[in-house]
Amino acid sequence: MEYENSKRARRIAPKNKYLISSYLCQVFDTMRDGLYITDSNGDTITVNEMYENLTGLKAEDIVGKNVKELVESGVFDLALNSKVVATKKSATAVQMTNKGRKVVLMAHPIFDYDEDVEMVVTFVRDIALISQLKEQVVAQKQLINKYKHEIQQNNESLYRSTSPVMVELYSQIERVAKTDATVLLLGETGVGKDVLAREVHEKSDRKGHPLFKVDCTSIPENLIESELFGYAPGAFSGADSCGKPGMFEMADKGTLFLDEIGELPLSMQSKLLRVLQNSEIQRVGATKARKIDVRIIAATNRDLEEEVRQGTFRSDLFYRLHVAVINIPPLRERGEDVHAMLHFFRQQFNTKYKRNLKLSAKVEEAMLNYRWDGNIREMENFMHSLAVTSHDDRVELRHLPMRMLDSSDMQCEPGQIGLDFDDVEGKDLKTIMAEVEAKYLLHAIERYGSTTKAAEKLNVNRTTIFRKLKKAGISSEDMDK
Repeated sequence: MEYENSKRARRIAPKNKYLISSYLCQVFDTMRDGLYITDSNGDTITVNEMYENLTGLKAEDIVGKNVKELVESGVFDLALNSKVVATKKSATAVQMTNKGRKVVLMAHPIFDYDEDVEMVVTFVRDIALISQLKEQVVAQKQLINKYKHEIQQNNESLYRSTSPVMVELYSQIERVAKTDATVLLLGETGVGKDVLAREVHEKSDRKGHPLFKVDCTSIPENLIESELFGYAPGAFSGADSCGKPGMFEMADKGTLFLDEIGELPLSMQSKLLRVLQNSEIQRVGATKARKIDVRIIAATNRDLEEEVRQGTFRSDLFYRLHVAVINIPPLRERGEDVHAMLHFFRQQFNTKYKRNLKLSAKVEEAMLNYRWDGNIREMENFMHSLAVTSHDDRVELRHLPMRMLDSSDMQCEPGQIGLDFDDVEGKDLKTIMAEVEAKYLLHAIERYGSTTKAAEKLNVNRTTIFRKLKKAGISSEDMDK
């Protein structure tokens, strides 16, 4: 103990010890907790300003007096000094003062060189404030749970739809999640394999335990073994002296999601096979294996059967993984879902960036006809881009990239102009044709993004378009809208 005290004393530079002792009371007054210091006999040595504020008691009324005397006279109803001195351990209690204030006491012993209690330092806190903090913590937890629920609902809204394909897919997830079988998610890049892996975990009996994701493409080959299986103390140069658990150990009792498993090196495939067969792992540099309880969810955009034929993926591992296989269809095969997803992402980014972005009917038509080769990820990123780069609140065809327009089935056909018989009743043919021509030209301007580009596509002079539209009563301002 003498060594410890001298060690602590060395934390203060010798020339500053007098400075600190001279201003110690002022140092105490900077504390946000109330402070009450007594000697081993219970005589009050000092209190700080916060103590006075919390209890309503004044320093001049208690400093120099014994806590037992103060209790007997009713200044406060209890003191912890005698208990701390007797047990040499910290103690906690709730105290009521004669000012009607209720506070929490946390008393701690200060020892001398003989390990006897020299002083008792008591920190004092307002019980009402502690209750308020507890309420705030509860409120924060409720808010976090609310956000988690909303996030889960948002994720589900991307997949729960009335389309037969997705109804069957989600039904399959519900069935598989209740088992402990290894799950293999197959699908193109961007279809949402990581979201569905989370859904499987959340609907399983392991939902209260961790879910860890490992991207097999992002970890260098020379590090992936130690990342997955961990390493023993001193396993290699630069290794932590205490060793390190791997992802399998950290996911014990939970789920490990191996994304892009088709990228896993052959040497690691054999080690993963051992985990699936024996439910045990061995750290790098260790001599003994240890049991683990982890559910594996794997995902890939590769054709694993073809990889097996080419010898780049182990056949025995393929069969081990090929238990509960879920094929996630690309977005282009889920036409009924595209419209709902467009509006989901539009609302999401409108909320995030305080926008009021809307899609014109022609833009929606172009997007519905687009292939979305990047699937949900491409759509999400594209809608994000519109939300942060578009100056207008209404998205028109001119805002879309050419790949989206060129791949769509939308063409500037007269049948899409939108002229019906009610519009032409009582008009002569010349007037009708002028209106049809004007509507067609406006459609072309919107389709190609500008009057100049429309003129090039239609092989006419730009001034001809202006003249014809002006004749139909359409001003140049209307053309720019």
